[in-house]
Amino acid sequence: MGSTNSYYYGLFGILLLLPALCYSDDYFIRSRATFYGSPENLGTPSGACGFAEYGRTINGGAVAAVSRLYRNGTGCGACYQCRCKVPGLCTNEGVTVVVTDYGEGDNTDFILSTSAFARMAQPYKAKDLISYGVVDVEYQRVPCRYPGSNLKFKVHENSKYPGYLALIALYQGGQYDITEVELWQEDIQQWKAMRRAYGAVWDMANPPKGPLNVRFQVTSFYGKKWVMLNNVIPQNWKVGVAYDSAYQLY
Repeated sequence: MGSTNSYYYGLFGILLLLPALCYSDDYFIRSRATFYGSPENLGTPSGACGFAEYGRTINGGAVAAVSRLYRNGTGCGACYQCRCKVPGLCTNEGVTVVVTDYGEGDNTDFILSTSAFARMAQPYKAKDLISYGVVDVEYQRVPCRYPGSNLKFKVHENSKYPGYLALIALYQGGQYDITEVELWQEDIQQWKAMRRAYGAVWDMANPPKGPLNVRFQVTSFYGKKWVMLNNVIPQNWKVGVAYDSAYQLY
């Protein structure tokens, strides 16, 4: 009995340590980062993820374009801690950025907004860091946190009521990837799969009539799960409106 208890206590201890291990210095990946210019040094509303204005201002404009980490759009909305490695210029914490766009640089994993790039610098040294143009960095994926905001589903601007519906998830918390999205069709009692149109945009021609139940599959380090939300999209949905799900991923 004593050996059995020791096994379970040991296993429990490992489970408690997992989050700390996942975000320890040993799990940072070495790469390079550069930056792009934009009005007000924020993100761009025309990013490949399809976030529009949200992609310009989310996270205070600390956003990034990525290439390898884009993963055909699955990487949209993911958060990464990125810290530069220039002696005397960089903080230990670096900056947390949200992926909002696709972009390839000079052997870089990240093309940061100017404000995000500057936030990696120590106080009063942002201009010195920016003068490098491209810097060595370390990065790791971290949970996205949006205090006071629930997950929202926005009816994308390309939608046309009632025959074509495109949705995009905003304020996607935690460390999850959305890999499938489905809508419930009441008259045939079935879930209908949406298509990933591009980036983080999911669409469907001739969608079910609302109000719409939405379910989506998320994957993470710990596996995958389905989340079902009832009556998220109203019957008379409006293009450009973001509907609050009253739910958040953690």
